[in-house]
Amino acid sequence: MTDISLSYSPITVDDVDAGIAFYRDALGLDLVNDVASDGHRWVSFGFSGQPGLMLVLSDPGAGRSPEDGDALHRLVAKGSGPGPLVFSTPDLDATFERVRAAGAEVLQEPMVQPWGPRDCAFRDPAGNLIRINQA
Repeated sequence: MTDISLSYSPITVDDVDAGIAFYRDALGLDLVNDVASDGHRWVSFGFSGQPGLMLVLSDPGAGRSPEDGDALHRLVAKGSGPGPLVFSTPDLDATFERVRAAGAEVLQEPMVQPWGPRDCAFRDPAGNLIRINQA
C-alpha cells in the first residue's frame, strides 16, 4: 500500500473576503496563510485535529487563463462548480445553527439520508455546495 495523504484542496470563490468570513467564522476553520500575488489571493485554512490538511480559497482567475477563470466563475456562481465539499462534525445541530446564524444559504436542514449519514447542506457565499455530516 502507498503511503499518501491529501495536503490541500482548492475551492474557488468570487469574493475572497466573504469566503474568509464563511470558512473561518461560520465553519470555524483556522486561517493559516493569506498570500497575494499579481492581483489574486490564496487563503489557506487548516483543520484542528488534521495537521497538514488545508483548504485553499482563491478567486476564479488565480493561476488560470482569463477564459478558464471566466468559465469557472460562471459554474461556481450557478452552483455547478467542483464539489460538494463534505465536512464532518460531532455536533451537527450546533454546527448547523452556527452556520445558519452566520447567514449562509440553507439548502437542507439536518436529516438522516437514505444512504446512511445524518447531514445538512449549505451554499457558501460564492455558491459552492457544502455538506456537513454528523461524525
